[in-house]
Amino acid sequence: MAARAPLAAIEFAEQPAGAPPTPRHTGVRALFRDLVYDFAHLPSKENALWLSLGAGLALAVHPIDDNVNEALVGNSVAEGIFGPGAVLGQFATLMSTSTVVYAVGRINDAPKVSHMGMDLIQSLIVSQTITQAIKHTAGRERPDGSSNNSFPSGHAADTFAFATALERHLGWRGAIPAYIGASYVAMSRLPADRHWLSDVLFGASVGIVAGRTVTRHGREYPVSLRVVRGGVALLYVKP
Repeated sequence: MAARAPLAAIEFAEQPAGAPPTPRHTGVRALFRDLVYDFAHLPSKENALWLSLGAGLALAVHPIDDNVNEALVGNSVAEGIFGPGAVLGQFATLMSTSTVVYAVGRINDAPKVSHMGMDLIQSLIVSQTITQAIKHTAGRERPDGSSNNSFPSGHAADTFAFATALERHLGWRGAIPAYIGASYVAMSRLPADRHWLSDVLFGASVGIVAGRTVTRHGREYPVSLRVVRGGVALLYVKP
């Protein structure tokens, strides 16, 4: 009679493939530890492709930056529609929302919720760090002439980082409103005369990179860029 396999071995063999188990609630110490891990894993081929895509789009629209702003700045309809975007996309607004999500998870002993909140917090920190580093390196003047930190758009980067992290936890159906909101906030910077279109497009790619890096958890991200003959392909593999 064959020997019975240890119980642990049976349980391991029967575990379905998929996402790793949700960790228990994390705190400040884990936050700093995970951020070190996130920044260490920023350099990757796929992140480079996302940034290259953003840079390519920014370069492509750069010649019409002035035309787009002239059409939107001073347009009362556009200013009325996109006015709230300035507040919704602020780092403080997004960080406060993320902190509330984390706190709700902790208070209600819901690890999945607190885990999502922590990922949102980390994605915003990574996004802001990358954005500020590029802003102070590029030194591009804002359309309204108020400062020399226009490129890339921090509002676009942070909202797309938020949406990308949210998609990882809720799936595409749950994250569609977040991506719509991120696009709305990003475009709101144009009638406000705070950014050029090229700033917004590259900022969105920075946010995607930040959100992807924080939520990868050792697995391939379902949305990926691949170099193919004649260009780059955007692929989606259902996790």
